Amino acid sequence: MGETLRVAMIGAGGIGGYFGGRLAAAGHDVTFVARGAHLEALRREGLSVDSVAGSFTVAPAQATDDTRDIGEVDVVMLCVKTWQLPPAIAALEPLVGPGTAVVTVQNGVEAPEQVAQAIGRHAVLPGTVKIFANLDGPGRVRHVGGPAALTFAEWDNRPTERAERLRAALDTAGTTAVISADIWAELWAKFLFVVPFGGLGVATDAPIGVLRSREGTRRLLVDAMREIRQVAQAMGIALPDDILDTTMAFVDGQPATGTSSLQRDIASGHRSELEAWTGAVVRLGARTGTATPVNNLLYEVASVRAARSEVPPETIG
Repeated sequence: MGETLRVAMIGAGGIGGYFGGRLAAAGHDVTFVARGAHLEALRREGLSVDSVAGSFTVAPAQATDDTRDIGEVDVVMLCVKTWQLPPAIAALEPLVGPGTAVVTVQNGVEAPEQVAQAIGRHAVLPGTVKIFANLDGPGRVRHVGGPAALTFAEWDNRPTERAERLRAALDTAGTTAVISADIWAELWAKFLFVVPFGGLGVATDAPIGVLRSREGTRRLLVDAMREIRQVAQAMGIALPDDILDTTMAFVDGQPATGTSSLQRDIASGHRSELEAWTGAVVRLGARTGTATPVNNLLYEVASVRAARSEVPPETIG
């Protein structure tokens, strides 16, 4: 297997449970940070992963609700929602030593800097995940599709031994791991897809098949993407020249009934990542002097809808 890594998974839902479970099943020293019934199930019965790539169980599973029980590790994977970041960041200190890599996998483009403000950029490996997985009850994770891929890199994209160690560990554990040549372009490319799709989906309550097939909504998708590309350029992010064309080609290849997590969360009354998605476009546009009228409108519409049914914030889990 190679060198055994000590890993802390902060957040043991779909992403944390899947990647942490694969690493644990491959023999790495993995501890899950969770809460409530999920924590108790992990301790009592272990972690069960129902996966299209092969189901497995990790039993016993090491789990705690206090990072002081774990101590310094080689890798921390922050697998919480963007709005759960403040308590997750506060829990990092006992885990981080001189060489610890803290991998951020949140949607959006602001999470790495939020984490870096607490522990320094040298410790942060920005990353992005492509997987369809969710928590299917206490102690149970369901992986239904997607490439199960984690793309990451050092803050300045330089090659390092710790990044290569993590890549090798994930690769041998049966997942796909890629060290990006430009992780910031990767983050913004995903951002450019999910934010217009999510914001327009909330505004229209329509799936992606409708959004791409109507002339007006398709134009709005492209216009919102164009604004994000302009914000990225203003921030020095080098997106490909054909990013709008390739992203719309990706949109055209998705299942017609698909909706974003943002749309589903707001529709069901759950707390959403609106501030990290469309809200971030508005903030960063204002900061760079870049006009974002389409995203501004989508943000206001979504904010009104979200405020009607906002619930108290959850803790790490």
